[in-house]
Amino acid sequence: MADRPRLILGSGSPRRRDLLAQIGVIPDDIRAADIDEDPRPGERPLSYVTRLAREKSEALSLADGEVLLTADTTVCVGLRILGKPAGAEEAAGFLRLMSGRRHKVITALAVRSADRMSERQVTTALRMTHLSADQIATYVASGEWEGKAGGYAIQGAAGAFIPWLSGSFTGVVGLPLAETSALLRSYGILEPAR
Repeated sequence: MADRPRLILGSGSPRRRDLLAQIGVIPDDIRAADIDEDPRPGERPLSYVTRLAREKSEALSLADGEVLLTADTTVCVGLRILGKPAGAEEAAGFLRLMSGRRHKVITALAVRSADRMSERQVTTALRMTHLSADQIATYVASGEWEGKAGGYAIQGAAGAFIPWLSGSFTGVVGLPLAETSALLRSYGILEPAR
């Protein structure tokens, strides 16, 4: 596409780069924002994840002709936000909490150019099988949970724990591709749909 804007991915996540590659998008640059990701007192999951995607966007500078994509993903059980576990004990606690229950994964997107910002939120409901203490211990020992909201990665071994979901699989991984594609088209990064 001639003269398309430069796409800046505001995330150091290799999963988000891989997901963009699935739709034929390779970022021109990667700039990760360093922001405080702690939830505010009483903050609800949807407000929290939307705020983080926006704050990541606002924390990064843009040159003329650049479009910035930022995202944030969180897991919640009811109104309890399950961020990235601080250690193995917290990861195991998250898995015990979700075991045999439904939970939600919310990914918020922010796309910004010099003159506008667009935001989307995608919520996916999931059910986790009942996990035994041994299953939790084995999964936690694998280290796959590290750096993952909710303490698990659906695209890895924990995929076996999720027999049902309603929503966006790629949103659970960290970037809902249908919504991302639509936003990138509206900013001239992708060809318009025919």
